[in-house]
Amino acid sequence: MIYEQRTYTLPHGQMDEYLARFEAEGLPLEMKYLGRLLGFYVTEIGTLNQVVHIWVYDSMADREQRRAAMDADPEWQAFKVRNRGSFVAQEVKIMRPTKFSPHWV
Repeated sequence: MIYEQRTYTLPHGQMDEYLARFEAEGLPLEMKYLGRLLGFYVTEIGTLNQVVHIWVYDSMADREQRRAAMDADPEWQAFKVRNRGSFVAQEVKIMRPTKFSPHWV
């Protein structure tokens, strides 16, 4: 099992607009293809204006297959066009649990 943590930094004042657009348009598509969303968060302390979401996959191959299927969807491509310019930074991490890590999913 692997965990993908995606962190996006938005321009100041753009969080509410982004969250509304993502919830209405992006999230339904990601849930259709990616499946297991562990959580979707906004920062309160530390680096502000960030959203963090964590997805769970069986393996890197599972992730690659799911993301490729999503990327092939014309609705996802249209969402990406509407979403252009939303972020000032993006960070993606792939993490694997240690043998003693609790498994919540």
